[in-house]
Amino acid sequence: MLRKYRELTRLEMEQVDKEQTIILIPVGALEQHGNQAPLGTDDIIAEAMVEYLDKALEEAGEPDFPMLVFPLIPVGLSTEHRNFCGSVTLRPDTYYHLLYDICVSLAHHGFKKIAFLICHGGNAPIIQVLSRELRSELGIAPFMLSSGAFSHPDVKATVSEGNIWDFHGGEMETSMVMAVDESLVKLETSEAGIPTAFADNHTLLPYGSVSIGWVSEDWKTAEGKPIGIGGDPSGATAEKGRIILETSAKVLVPGLLEIRDWEG
Repeated sequence: MLRKYRELTRLEMEQVDKEQTIILIPVGALEQHGNQAPLGTDDIIAEAMVEYLDKALEEAGEPDFPMLVFPLIPVGLSTEHRNFCGSVTLRPDTYYHLLYDICVSLAHHGFKKIAFLICHGGNAPIIQVLSRELRSELGIAPFMLSSGAFSHPDVKATVSEGNIWDFHGGEMETSMVMAVDESLVKLETSEAGIPTAFADNHTLLPYGSVSIGWVSEDWKTAEGKPIGIGGDPSGATAEKGRIILETSAKVLVPGLLEIRDWEG
Protein backbone atom coordinates (compact mmCIF):
# COMPACT_ATOMS: atom_id res chain seq x y z
CA MET A 1 0.00 0.00 0.00
CA LEU A 2 1.47 3.34 -1.06
CA ARG A 3 1.78 5.76 1.82
CA LYS A 4 0.67 9.38 1.60
CA TYR A 5 3.16 12.08 2.46
CA ARG A 6 0.65 14.19 4.38
CA GLU A 7 -0.41 11.32 6.64
CA LEU A 8 3.00 10.70 8.20
CA THR A 9 3.99 12.30 11.47
CA ARG A 10 7.29 14.12 11.85
CA LEU A 11 8.73 11.18 13.74
CA GLU A 12 7.62 8.75 11.04
CA MET A 13 9.08 10.99 8.34
CA GLU A 14 12.42 11.03 10.15
CA GLN A 15 12.57 7.25 9.77
CA VAL A 16 11.95 7.27 6.00
CA ASP A 17 14.90 6.19 3.86
CA LYS A 18 15.46 9.44 1.95
CA GLU A 19 18.02 7.90 -0.42
CA GLN A 20 15.68 5.23 -1.77
CA THR A 21 12.19 6.63 -1.31
CA ILE A 22 10.57 8.21 -4.36
CA ILE A 23 8.32 11.21 -3.82
CA LEU A 24 5.48 10.97 -6.35
CA ILE A 25 3.97 14.40 -7.10
CA PRO A 26 0.73 14.24 -9.12
CA VAL A 27 0.29 17.44 -11.13
CA GLY A 28 -3.14 18.17 -12.55
CA ALA A 29 -5.10 21.16 -13.82
CA LEU A 30 -8.39 22.97 -13.40
CA GLU A 31 -9.67 23.69 -16.88
CA GLN A 32 -12.48 23.17 -19.34
CA HIS A 33 -12.93 19.70 -20.81
CA GLY A 34 -15.85 20.36 -23.14
CA ASN A 35 -19.54 20.40 -22.36
CA GLN A 36 -19.62 16.96 -20.82
CA ALA A 37 -16.59 16.48 -18.57
CA PRO A 38 -15.82 18.29 -15.28
CA LEU A 39 -13.32 21.11 -14.90
CA GLY A 40 -11.31 18.89 -12.58
CA THR A 41 -10.92 16.07 -15.12
CA ASP A 42 -7.12 16.05 -14.91
CA ASP A 43 -7.16 16.12 -11.11
CA ILE A 44 -9.68 13.28 -10.98
CA ILE A 45 -7.55 11.22 -13.37
CA ALA A 46 -4.41 11.98 -11.36
CA GLU A 47 -5.96 10.74 -8.12
CA ALA A 48 -7.32 7.65 -9.85
CA MET A 49 -3.94 6.89 -11.38
CA VAL A 50 -2.36 6.78 -7.93
CA GLU A 51 -4.91 4.15 -6.88
CA TYR A 52 -4.39 2.12 -10.04
CA LEU A 53 -0.60 2.38 -9.63
CA ASP A 54 -0.94 1.05 -6.11
CA LYS A 55 -2.84 -1.99 -7.45
CA ALA A 56 -0.43 -2.51 -10.34
CA LEU A 57 2.61 -2.48 -8.03
CA GLU A 58 0.96 -4.99 -5.72
CA GLU A 59 0.14 -7.25 -8.67
CA ALA A 60 3.78 -6.96 -9.76
CA GLY A 61 4.90 -8.27 -6.38
CA GLU A 62 5.86 -4.85 -5.00
CA PRO A 63 3.39 -4.21 -2.13
CA ASP A 64 6.05 -2.33 -0.14
CA PHE A 65 7.37 -0.21 -2.98
CA PRO A 66 9.40 2.72 -1.52
CA MET A 67 7.26 5.65 -2.63
CA LEU A 68 5.42 8.44 -0.84
CA VAL A 69 2.51 10.13 -2.60
CA PHE A 70 2.65 13.92 -2.28
CA PRO A 71 -0.62 15.91 -2.25
CA LEU A 72 -1.99 16.62 -5.71
CA ILE A 73 -1.05 20.00 -7.21
CA PRO A 74 -4.57 20.86 -8.48
CA VAL A 75 -3.85 23.91 -10.68
CA GLY A 76 -1.27 24.05 -13.43
CA LEU A 77 -0.30 25.81 -16.63
CA SER A 78 -3.52 26.04 -18.66
CA THR A 79 -2.93 29.13 -20.78
CA GLU A 80 -4.47 27.47 -23.84
CA HIS A 81 -7.82 27.10 -22.05
CA ARG A 82 -8.06 30.44 -20.23
CA ASN A 83 -10.78 31.88 -22.50
CA PHE A 84 -13.21 29.07 -21.67
CA CYS A 85 -15.34 29.60 -18.57
CA GLY A 86 -14.11 27.87 -15.43
CA SER A 87 -10.49 27.43 -16.51
CA VAL A 88 -7.85 28.55 -14.02
CA THR A 89 -4.16 28.91 -14.86
CA LEU A 90 -0.97 29.90 -13.16
CA ARG A 91 1.61 31.96 -15.02
CA PRO A 92 4.60 29.97 -16.29
CA ASP A 93 7.01 31.57 -13.82
CA THR A 94 4.56 31.11 -10.93
CA TYR A 95 4.09 27.45 -11.75
CA TYR A 96 7.82 26.90 -12.15
CA HIS A 97 8.63 28.48 -8.80
CA LEU A 98 5.79 26.70 -7.01
CA LEU A 99 7.16 23.31 -8.04
CA TYR A 100 10.75 24.45 -7.56
CA ASP A 101 10.14 25.53 -3.97
CA ILE A 102 8.41 22.25 -3.14
CA CYS A 103 11.35 20.29 -4.51
CA VAL A 104 13.89 22.46 -2.68
CA SER A 105 12.10 21.66 0.58
CA LEU A 106 12.09 17.94 -0.19
CA ALA A 107 15.78 18.02 -1.10
CA HIS A 108 16.54 19.96 2.09
CA HIS A 109 15.23 17.00 4.08
CA GLY A 110 17.35 14.55 2.11
CA PHE A 111 15.05 13.17 -0.58
CA LYS A 112 16.93 12.33 -3.78
CA LYS A 113 14.24 11.06 -6.13
CA ILE A 114 11.16 13.00 -7.19
CA ALA A 115 8.73 11.73 -9.84
CA PHE A 116 6.15 14.05 -11.37
CA LEU A 117 2.97 12.23 -12.44
CA ILE A 118 1.93 14.52 -15.29
CA CYS A 119 -1.83 14.49 -15.82
CA HIS A 120 -2.09 17.58 -18.03
CA GLY A 121 0.07 17.90 -21.13
CA GLY A 122 0.34 21.66 -20.74
CA ASN A 123 2.36 21.15 -17.56
CA ALA A 124 5.01 19.05 -19.26
CA PRO A 125 7.21 21.78 -20.84
CA ILE A 126 7.68 23.60 -17.53
CA ILE A 127 8.40 20.36 -15.70
CA GLN A 128 10.96 19.31 -18.32
CA VAL A 129 12.86 22.55 -17.82
CA LEU A 130 12.46 22.36 -14.04
CA SER A 131 13.77 18.78 -13.93
CA ARG A 132 17.04 19.68 -15.61
CA GLU A 133 17.50 22.72 -13.38
CA LEU A 134 16.85 20.69 -10.23
CA ARG A 135 19.31 18.01 -11.28
CA SER A 136 21.96 20.61 -12.10
CA GLU A 137 21.45 22.85 -9.06
CA LEU A 138 20.53 20.38 -6.31
CA GLY A 139 21.99 17.09 -7.53
CA ILE A 140 18.66 15.30 -7.11
CA ALA A 141 17.03 13.01 -9.66
CA PRO A 142 13.70 14.28 -11.04
CA PHE A 143 11.65 11.94 -13.22
CA MET A 144 8.57 12.45 -15.38
CA LEU A 145 5.71 9.97 -15.68
CA SER A 146 2.78 10.20 -18.08
CA SER A 147 -0.64 9.49 -16.59
CA GLY A 148 -1.99 8.02 -19.83
CA ALA A 149 -0.55 5.36 -22.13
CA PHE A 150 -2.51 6.81 -25.03
CA SER A 151 -0.37 5.17 -27.72
CA HIS A 152 -0.71 1.66 -26.25
CA PRO A 153 -2.69 -0.69 -28.53
CA ASP A 154 -5.13 -1.63 -25.77
CA VAL A 155 -5.83 2.03 -25.09
CA LYS A 156 -6.13 3.00 -28.75
CA ALA A 157 -8.61 0.16 -29.19
CA THR A 158 -11.02 1.92 -26.82
CA VAL A 159 -11.49 4.83 -29.23
CA SER A 160 -14.59 4.52 -31.40
CA GLU A 161 -14.09 3.91 -35.11
CA GLY A 162 -13.82 7.16 -37.04
CA ASN A 163 -12.94 9.23 -33.99
CA ILE A 164 -9.58 10.26 -35.44
CA TRP A 165 -8.99 13.48 -33.50
CA ASP A 166 -9.45 12.13 -29.97
CA PHE A 167 -7.48 14.43 -27.71
CA HIS A 168 -8.07 16.83 -24.82
CA GLY A 169 -11.55 16.31 -23.34
CA GLY A 170 -12.31 13.56 -25.83
CA GLU A 171 -13.51 9.99 -25.57
CA MET A 172 -10.51 8.65 -23.65
CA GLU A 173 -10.35 11.33 -20.97
CA THR A 174 -14.12 11.32 -20.56
CA SER A 175 -14.06 7.53 -20.16
CA MET A 176 -11.38 7.80 -17.47
CA VAL A 177 -13.56 10.16 -15.44
CA MET A 178 -16.55 7.87 -15.91
CA ALA A 179 -14.51 4.99 -14.50
CA VAL A 180 -14.16 7.02 -11.30
CA ASP A 181 -17.65 8.52 -11.08
CA GLU A 182 -20.11 8.36 -13.97
CA SER A 183 -22.32 11.01 -12.36
CA LEU A 184 -19.66 13.65 -13.04
CA VAL A 185 -20.05 13.29 -16.83
CA LYS A 186 -22.99 14.78 -18.74
CA LEU A 187 -22.57 12.77 -21.93
CA GLU A 188 -25.89 13.94 -23.38
CA THR A 189 -24.44 17.48 -23.73
CA SER A 190 -21.28 16.40 -25.54
CA GLU A 191 -20.18 17.86 -28.88
CA ALA A 192 -17.29 16.74 -31.04
CA GLY A 193 -14.35 18.99 -31.85
CA ILE A 194 -11.85 19.06 -34.71
CA PRO A 195 -8.88 21.38 -35.35
CA THR A 196 -10.51 23.07 -38.32
CA ALA A 197 -7.61 25.45 -38.89
CA PHE A 198 -5.34 22.45 -39.50
CA ALA A 199 -7.78 19.92 -40.96
CA ASP A 200 -6.54 20.20 -44.55
CA ASN A 201 -2.85 20.53 -43.67
CA HIS A 202 -0.26 17.81 -44.15
CA THR A 203 2.65 19.39 -42.30
CA LEU A 204 1.53 22.30 -40.11
CA LEU A 205 -0.45 20.58 -37.35
CA PRO A 206 -1.23 21.24 -33.67
CA TYR A 207 1.63 18.84 -32.86
CA GLY A 208 4.51 17.24 -34.74
CA SER A 209 7.61 18.50 -36.54
CA VAL A 210 5.92 21.72 -37.70
CA SER A 211 3.40 23.13 -35.26
CA ILE A 212 2.11 26.20 -33.47
CA GLY A 213 1.27 26.96 -29.86
CA TRP A 214 -2.37 25.92 -30.23
CA VAL A 215 -5.18 27.29 -28.11
CA SER A 216 -8.55 25.73 -27.35
CA GLU A 217 -10.33 27.99 -29.81
CA ASP A 218 -8.53 26.14 -32.61
CA TRP A 219 -10.76 23.13 -31.88
CA LYS A 220 -14.28 23.69 -33.24
CA THR A 221 -17.53 21.86 -33.85
CA ALA A 222 -18.64 20.95 -37.37
CA GLU A 223 -20.67 24.20 -37.34
CA GLY A 224 -17.56 26.24 -36.56
CA LYS A 225 -18.24 26.96 -32.87
CA PRO A 226 -15.16 26.85 -30.61
CA ILE A 227 -15.58 23.78 -28.41
CA GLY A 228 -12.07 23.33 -27.06
CA ILE A 229 -11.86 19.52 -27.20
CA GLY A 230 -10.52 16.99 -29.65
CA GLY A 231 -12.63 14.20 -31.05
CA ASP A 232 -16.07 12.89 -30.21
CA PRO A 233 -16.59 11.97 -26.54
CA SER A 234 -20.05 10.50 -27.09
CA GLY A 235 -18.70 6.93 -27.19
CA ALA A 236 -17.13 7.18 -23.75
CA THR A 237 -17.90 4.45 -21.18
CA ALA A 238 -16.74 3.60 -17.69
CA GLU A 239 -15.42 0.24 -18.91
CA LYS A 240 -13.23 1.96 -21.50
CA GLY A 241 -11.95 4.22 -18.75
CA ARG A 242 -11.00 1.27 -16.57
CA ILE A 243 -9.07 -0.28 -19.44
CA ILE A 244 -7.18 2.97 -20.00
CA LEU A 245 -6.38 3.48 -16.31
CA GLU A 246 -5.33 -0.12 -15.71
CA THR A 247 -3.17 -0.23 -18.84
CA SER A 248 -1.57 3.13 -18.11
CA ALA A 249 -0.69 2.07 -14.57
CA LYS A 250 0.80 -1.26 -15.67
CA VAL A 251 2.91 0.49 -18.30
CA LEU A 252 4.47 2.68 -15.60
CA VAL A 253 5.52 -0.18 -13.30
CA PRO A 254 8.74 -1.18 -15.13
CA GLY A 255 9.80 2.46 -15.20
CA LEU A 256 9.13 2.86 -11.49
CA LEU A 257 11.25 -0.21 -10.76
CA GLU A 258 14.11 1.32 -12.73
CA ILE A 259 13.66 4.64 -10.91
CA ARG A 260 13.93 2.75 -7.62
CA ASP A 261 17.25 1.24 -8.77
CA TRP A 262 18.58 4.46 -10.35
CA GLU A 263 22.02 5.45 -9.11
CA GLY A 264 23.01 7.92 -11.82
